[in-house]
Amino acid sequence: MPTVLTDTLLVLDRYLRQTLRSRIALVFGLMQPALFLVLFGPLLRDVPLGEGDSWQILVPGLLVQLGLFSAAFAGIGIIIEKQLGIVERMRVTPVSRLALLLGRVLRDTVVLLTQSLVLVLLGTALGLRAPVPGVLIGFLVVAGLGISLASLSYAFAMRVNSAQEFAPAINAVNLPAMLLSGILLPMSLAPGWLDALSRAVPFRYLVEGVRAAFLGDYGSTLLIGLLVTAGLMALSLALGSRLFSRAGA
Repeated sequence: MPTVLTDTLLVLDRYLRQTLRSRIALVFGLMQPALFLVLFGPLLRDVPLGEGDSWQILVPGLLVQLGLFSAAFAGIGIIIEKQLGIVERMRVTPVSRLALLLGRVLRDTVVLLTQSLVLVLLGTALGLRAPVPGVLIGFLVVAGLGISLASLSYAFAMRVNSAQEFAPAINAVNLPAMLLSGILLPMSLAPGWLDALSRAVPFRYLVEGVRAAFLGDYGSTLLIGLLVTAGLMALSLALGSRLFSRAGA
């Protein structure tokens, strides 16, 4: 285990340095949720959305959306590395294969949390008011989502040969998941059949949990969100590391 930890930190350091050399990717990764916040948020200001104001509804949803899209597409990078022979060269080093996955996943989580902080600060400038403990809990949920999806993304990327195969498959899963999670509007506003269908999507409970945290409600809704996050993270890490290792990374 100490070897895995040391190797993970080495891989994390490598990819963090790589990320800092391409800051433009951080900016573009934040652009879509920021545009939703600035251009869509004001439209909801006077719309009755249930408990909380429009910013306490929209910002938590956008945090989950940020995790859904940035972490789910993390595997694009390793497809490029495979084509350049970088993955092949890493395979012959003594670095733990699990660390090769975990280091990348932790890098993506750090990037995701940085973008989440910027999004919350922007939301605060526009009118968001949320308790600091609730915001920190929200970041915890987003980090768990990032770890889960990045693990699966890398594992899947090792199974395909090009971005042309990877991107459509991710979009096919991500788009309905986003729509059924109630990211932009609470699913309590949906027709009965759509509300029932959305309950099969685990990301809905993450969105509702983060919204509860931003309202300062630390009861059952938040607890369910945290439990679903923990379960999703455990399952995704186990499955992702198994598939990633078998693929020869």
